[in-house]
Amino acid sequence: MIRNPVLPGSHPDPSIVRVGADFVVATSTFEWSPGVRLHVSHDLRTWTDLGGALDSTRLLDLTGVPDSGGVWAPNLSHVDGLFHLVYSNVSAYTDGFADAPNYLTTAASIDGPWSDPVLLHARGFDASLFHDGPDSWLLNLVHDWRPGHGGSAGLEVTRFDRATRTLVGEPALVDLPADGTWIEGPNLYRRGDWYYLVTADGGTGYDHQVRVARSRTLTGPYVRDPHGPLITARDHPDLPLQKAGHGSLVQTEAGDWYLAYLVARPHGRHGPCILGRETALAVVTWTDDGWPRTATGLPEIEVPALLDDAPPPDGPAGSLGPEWSTLRRPATDDWLTVAGDRITLRGGRSPQSFVGPSLLAQRITAARCSFEATVEYHPRAFQHLAGITAYYNSRNWMFLHVTTNDVGDPLLRLAVCDHGVVTNYEDRSEKLYGPVLTLGLDLDGPDIRFRRDTGDGWNPFSPTLDATILSDEHAVELHDGRPRAMGFTGAFVGLWAWDLTGAGHPATFTTVSYRPARVG
Repeated sequence: MIRNPVLPGSHPDPSIVRVGADFVVATSTFEWSPGVRLHVSHDLRTWTDLGGALDSTRLLDLTGVPDSGGVWAPNLSHVDGLFHLVYSNVSAYTDGFADAPNYLTTAASIDGPWSDPVLLHARGFDASLFHDGPDSWLLNLVHDWRPGHGGSAGLEVTRFDRATRTLVGEPALVDLPADGTWIEGPNLYRRGDWYYLVTADGGTGYDHQVRVARSRTLTGPYVRDPHGPLITARDHPDLPLQKAGHGSLVQTEAGDWYLAYLVARPHGRHGPCILGRETALAVVTWTDDGWPRTATGLPEIEVPALLDDAPPPDGPAGSLGPEWSTLRRPATDDWLTVAGDRITLRGGRSPQSFVGPSLLAQRITAARCSFEATVEYHPRAFQHLAGITAYYNSRNWMFLHVTTNDVGDPLLRLAVCDHGVVTNYEDRSEKLYGPVLTLGLDLDGPDIRFRRDTGDGWNPFSPTLDATILSDEHAVELHDGRPRAMGFTGAFVGLWAWDLTGAGHPATFTTVSYRPARVG
């Protein structure tokens, strides 16, 4: 059996492709670097983390992107011996606007190197490439900023020249009748004489669904599957997997079909999702009259595996593991260095800055987990802070840190930011008598607690805190029904260093560990 989610933690909008015996999934990364996370598998059960494809500013510049901006819904395909990766870099999405330029980069190997990106257009997001023999097409949502127009003017396709990597001619609208739902995440497939259009409908929340329509011609008219959604949890709020949507199809060498799609695991009925949106798989069969079906139409924790077990491929080499991400800038040695088990961060800018933070983190992948690190730090002013964090975005985070008071005494202190309002727990400050101590946190469903060990064993430091402020739902902020802030990323834990003087005062971390609780 395959156990869902196959990619736990923030791995939304999966785009799956098979090349030979390998299956590769690309997922959204938003403001985190490296951009576009890649996982590879031989059997669809065991997945190897390859890290991110876009690992330099040459490929992706996240400077200044807003919370939950950056890379939305990448699309991975393979043709002419090359992987084609289409991705957006969203710089704004508030008040009805969406600045979402779409880029293309290619590589002969999934490990890269990736070519210099080509700008395709910025007409709308969720762009994907469809290869139909010698012809290729770019498919995307058309964003409509005008008040009262619902945000979308439908879907369009534009011919794409693979030799020159350019769009050719004007886009053509896809004839898919509107039915009052938000339609995005389009992927096109051809099976026999039919073109199949797979879309993500109903928004990204609890009404999310994967739907299928088909046509004899590429631009339509398309007719939706009369059976209803291919998969959704919309009408089943008690299922453990919710928000099922944004799917892509893949066929195995043996001719079997699977759907990769996103899910979320809330706390409670339609509750907050701290882990964000994750990747799941479902078996797809075809009816006699040519429609794809999943077994129940519902997201399931266990689904049949039609492939034999295979050894996992080798992961990428490197001193900083592929599980790590950095915020809004790549991990370059001008601010982050690794020597053995020693990680040194030069202090960066404040949490409110979208430029130059020094935060190294990894996705929370389980509702119960712990994170620990030993910090060696010599703060010289109250503008110097370093420690561990449970982080969602610039407006929602928790930070157990070492700093100083006004007379230079080293202190351990906790700060919590909730919707941009910071609480600095000065009454819980603890004076330190050495530059080295070990910090820890424990997530237990909706609760989180911080602890520290100054040499005499673990002791609690914080009260029980509300971890749901680190959820997708809590991060969303609306004004007159329009988004001011979105919550797409899921929560992270990691290492954080601030130097609000701008001098880059360093902190060194060792014995860093993230441990998810075992399931079953």
